[in-house]
Amino acid sequence: MKTTIRKISARKSIALVAHDSCKQSLIQWTLQHKASLTPHTLYATGTTGHLLARESGLNIQALLSGPMGGDQQLGGLIAEKKIDILIFFWDPMNAAPHDPDVKALMRIATVWNIPVAINETSANFLLSAALFDQEIGINVPDYDGYLAERLA
Repeated sequence: MKTTIRKISARKSIALVAHDSCKQSLIQWTLQHKASLTPHTLYATGTTGHLLARESGLNIQALLSGPMGGDQQLGGLIAEKKIDILIFFWDPMNAAPHDPDVKALMRIATVWNIPVAINETSANFLLSAALFDQEIGINVPDYDGYLAERLA
């Protein structure tokens, strides 16, 4: 598939997600990095978002709970180029009833080539990356070209 460049501003839109067994870890991580996260627009799935907002005082746009459609909402926002980074503390040791939604979320994040952190260490690396607070261009699918080819 052909690609095009998507500009991501220095002020990022960041999605924060955590499986139930990882919510406390994400809360602690968020508290540790509150100063770095504050300038950015934050989204989260329902329960995680409400817990993070309550514990950190950060302004977080809470979507639906993951199993109730929140993972799919985030996927839609990624496809609409409204999410720039996904930080997802997931539990690989326990199956969740909405595992297909989680897989779809990870797939769409990969399709649209956004940075994804899946645990505390990768989130630390991402947050400390030189490009984190800079405007950058990323390669994304050329949807207009894709659609034109399909309609030809």
